[in-house]
This record gives sequence, C-alpha cells and structure tokens, in this order.
Amino acid sequence: MAAYSVADAKANLPRLIDKAMEGEEVIITRHGKVVAEIRPRDVPVERAALATHERLRVLRKSRPSIGITSVELLNELYEDPGV
Repeated sequence: MAAYSVADAKANLPRLIDKAMEGEEVIITRHGKVVAEIRPRDVPVERAALATHERLRVLRKSRPSIGITSVELLNELYEDPGV
C-alpha cells in the first residue's frame, strides 16, 4: 500500500487508478493524515482484511505517542484508589 499527498495524487491520478485496478490500495494524505483511499472495487475478503490492517498501522504511526502503553494505562487506572 502506497501513500501519496493530495498534490501528488492530483498530478498522478490516472497512474494511481491503474495501481488500484491491479489490486493495490493507494492512500491519499493531507498534512500527513489519511483522507482517502483508492482500492479495487472487488477485493477478496483476505486482501481486504490485510489492507485494513495496513491502513490501521499507517494511522497508528501517524499519531504521536503518549509515552505509555494501554496495559500501563489500565494498571494506573485500577491502582488509583480514587477510581
């Protein structure tokens, strides 16, 4: 899965559509955030699941870290006597 800025997508839309027709998913970003996807219309379920996983991975990497894992956060919540 490839990511392109809106400007790159605008300049290369026919090529990006060709990539989608070949089965590749294309991500379009604005200011580093995913705003659109171009993907083939008929995608097997397994490929769609992998593409969704990849899209979520891209979204996760685009967000800043808060410096604590979800497990650590839950432990903090449950250890706090005020909760």
